[in-house]
Amino acid sequence: MSTLKIGTYENRTAFRPGEEIVGKALWILDESAKAVEVRLFWYTEGKGTRDVELAESVRFDDPPRREQREFRFTAPEGPYSFSGKLISLLWALEVVVLPSEETERLEIVVSPSGHEVFLHKGEEIEITDESA
Repeated sequence: MSTLKIGTYENRTAFRPGEEIVGKALWILDESAKAVEVRLFWYTEGKGTRDVELAESVRFDDPPRREQREFRFTAPEGPYSFSGKLISLLWALEVVVLPSEETERLEIVVSPSGHEVFLHKGEEIEITDESA
């Protein structure tokens, strides 16, 4: 089994829209791969159909079997990370080996406050901004 790691500088996991998400992906592959991708995406969890949408990705073709590469994305304007009674929307960074589809994931938060938005009774949205 290959070794995959992904992380951000200063171990940040919360970002406001427009902020840079910078980190490194590391891989030690058991066998040669066609490519390694680093992806920024969101997905839903909970009741109903699971949705997934890719925001950005960077691809490294014909990678060496052992490598460490920097990546840089811009946190999108939305959707925001949120949790509700029935569904949650989560953002993540992922390093993926192709074609084997081996992955390693790091969950992150994208919101104006830098904190997950919680949906409460009556579907009101509470955004906590500690900088205020």
